[in-house]
Amino acid sequence: MDFELTKPQKEIQKAAIDFAKGEFDKDLALELEKKHDFPEDIWKKAAELGFVGIHFPEQYSGQGLGVLENILVAEAFCSKDSTIGSAVILASFASECVLRFGSDALKDKFLPPIAEGKMLSAGAFTEPDHGSDITSMNTTAQKDGDEWIINGSKIFITNGEIAGYYCVLCQTDPDRKPTYRGMSLVLVEADRKGVSATDVGEKMGIRMMSTAEVTFKDVHVPCSNLIGKEGKGFYHVLEFFDESRILIAAQALGTAQGAFDRALAYVKQREQFGKKIAQFQVTQHKLADMATKIELARLITYKAAWNFDQGRIDPKLTSMAKMFAARTAVEVADEAIQLLGGYGYMAEYEVERFYRDAKITEIYEGTREIQKNTIAGAVIGKLK
Repeated sequence: MDFELTKPQKEIQKAAIDFAKGEFDKDLALELEKKHDFPEDIWKKAAELGFVGIHFPEQYSGQGLGVLENILVAEAFCSKDSTIGSAVILASFASECVLRFGSDALKDKFLPPIAEGKMLSAGAFTEPDHGSDITSMNTTAQKDGDEWIINGSKIFITNGEIAGYYCVLCQTDPDRKPTYRGMSLVLVEADRKGVSATDVGEKMGIRMMSTAEVTFKDVHVPCSNLIGKEGKGFYHVLEFFDESRILIAAQALGTAQGAFDRALAYVKQREQFGKKIAQFQVTQHKLADMATKIELARLITYKAAWNFDQGRIDPKLTSMAKMFAARTAVEVADEAIQLLGGYGYMAEYEVERFYRDAKITEIYEGTREIQKNTIAGAVIGKLK
């Protein structure tokens, strides 16, 4: 059993760290967050250097690498800046649905623009009335000749207002029981007539990302825009989640590491009662707990990514990684604020923003309760 990254993986990790150090400016981050602006210039530079779509095959402008390399980039970016990092790594969100299940024509048309930084993608799964329950969909896609006609609404869609296309989970056969066996996944271009996106409003964190409600009103798309097999959309999305949850785990891992790094630097230079804060045993114990949680989160996140790259789909492992890394991010960022005291509450010292950005990792891509359901189901198995 080898826990060492390969030389190329270490080089990718270092390149991602160096890029983030050079481009993720603290003052720029504060400005972009206040304005709720997407870091477009940084995203495009990241794409030019091959960090976006690194796990796409070379024929689609990727580097032909794996999920592990992708999450190494995500961790490095989010540890440098949780908000910029999250926005950049999720610029390609749900494009994996096209990569894993789409036709060659869809891949040729919609993957290269993502990897080249010319377009963002989005997954339109969550609905206002159903939340985490994707076994039931109000959004419908009806066949009319060689077209799908789509109607419905999706909520909390990452990149919602700025995506070039959406991977939309629709009910295509309302008579199938259970209903999720009658769902399909359809690619809908954002500029189609009848597509509209509205910002959901002020958010606690990840404020550089567009989070929107997306509405489809009599939207016509060709039948060739079907992603994967008709009636298999629910299963395609579940398999996508097994990959995307690893990315969210890496986002959480990087966020935790970034908060820890700032807290560590602060306690090593801040003096109270005549000595460095880092010299107090209570501080040392806090740091020990934080560092241990981060290392455990890293191990399970890397293992989940490696396992996926071996061609194994393991919902239990990916849910464990996402749940644990997300909880770690929240707890470590919270402790970082405590270590900085009043300064931790101030925007200038960044850890309060890392804390706000950490919380979303426990919510999107399935809440921690959903992850526990998945883990428990795998542990218990089928009851006789």
